[in-house]
Amino acid sequence: MFIAFVVVTTLLALALTGSATMTARRHPQIVTNMQNLRVPDAWLPRLAAVKAAGAIGLLAGIWLAPLGMAAAVGVVLFFAGAVTAHLRAGDKELAPALVLGLLAAASLTLRALSA
Repeated sequence: MFIAFVVVTTLLALALTGSATMTARRHPQIVTNMQNLRVPDAWLPRLAAVKAAGAIGLLAGIWLAPLGMAAAVGVVLFFAGAVTAHLRAGDKELAPALVLGLLAAASLTLRALSA
């Protein structure tokens, strides 16, 4: 169970790191997506920081179970908010947020089972 947790968590942390980097660098695709969701441009650095913090917390959680579980809960809530934002904006491109949220839920579940 622990190996599955490490694999899922590492993949999720890599995805969050990539997303945080693209958000911080204001990649045109990210900026367009955020504009479609009516997210203020001033929020981009904060969103990038939250994603990066989630990635760091998840990786640290490999060794510190409570931190990993807390980080996974935070990432689940972050992506629940992202899915909600997509639905409110009428945007049907919610698959990435939904998949990452489900990966975070899987990471949390696997960490709880292997702690």
